[in-house]
Amino acid sequence: MEKRILTGDRPTGRLHLGHYVGSLQNRVRLQHEYDTYVLIADVQALTDNFEHPQMLRQNVFEVTLDYLAVGLDPERVKIVVQSMVPELAELTIYFMNLVTVATLERNPTVKEEIKQRNFKRGVPVGFWSYPISQAADITIFKAHLVPVGEDQLPMIEQAREIVRRFNTLYGKVLIEPKAMLGEVARLPGTDGNAKMSKSLGNCIYLSDPPEVLRKRVMSMFTDPTRIHPTDPGHVEGNPVFTYHDTFNPNKNEVEELKDRYRKGAVGDVEVKEKLFAALDNFLAPIRARRAEYEAKPDRVKEIILEGTKKARATAQQTMEEVRAAMKLTYFA
Repeated sequence: MEKRILTGDRPTGRLHLGHYVGSLQNRVRLQHEYDTYVLIADVQALTDNFEHPQMLRQNVFEVTLDYLAVGLDPERVKIVVQSMVPELAELTIYFMNLVTVATLERNPTVKEEIKQRNFKRGVPVGFWSYPISQAADITIFKAHLVPVGEDQLPMIEQAREIVRRFNTLYGKVLIEPKAMLGEVARLPGTDGNAKMSKSLGNCIYLSDPPEVLRKRVMSMFTDPTRIHPTDPGHVEGNPVFTYHDTFNPNKNEVEELKDRYRKGAVGDVEVKEKLFAALDNFLAPIRARRAEYEAKPDRVKEIILEGTKKARATAQQTMEEVRAAMKLTYFA
């Protein structure tokens, strides 16, 4: 069997640079080496959007535009809408018997996301079961590799544990997936927070126009101990230089800026102006491709439907094997 990748995102809005370095970059790079499935996890997004499900309709379209904009090839990659593959719900239910409540409560990714969302009426059961749902997403397509950001590693380990338990109980049917981190394990937010997050409002989006991009860059946190441009500054842990290292291809310029910054010979404004120029050059072709697809909504819809149809055929085949292994084929 050809090696497969499964990865994806919850459609909670447009994608940002953190998504790019955490996973999108690897998806684009590996799409011609692996049979690639990219899941738009709208069912999981309902766990904190259940009161406003209508928001997901536009978000599914926005996320697909970002996928195509960064260079995912619809002739190679299957873009899949989670709710349109009902077999995923069936496998999730079977997996629920293989995981304890205590295990879910200890999952650091779930704990952190619950903290960020600050649920007012208690945590929905659907949110607690997110790791189980994600395990079903990965295993139903028999993915070997899952490109993720560092914060998702506990989720992949949870999936691996579920696969081992399933295969021990019922026979070796499912593949134990491996995580693949991006070159930058985690991109900090523009506010200096350790993680770029929509809920924290500290993102630079892949679709940001130049005027919005400039505003976000110029408002970025730098070295809080540096009061004047002539003060020696810290480069390590400085979000602006983390972004320079990641997105500025002119490494000589970056090293020269770092040297001057440490000596107090350059101001934050100049450093940020050069970062804006580098990011604008990086995002320009992404924005252009996005605009092309945005002007062809019927083609985008067609890409989603074709990818989902192919993915469902794979899911149906896996579920036949799962039911047979679990002796659930009562009348076959």
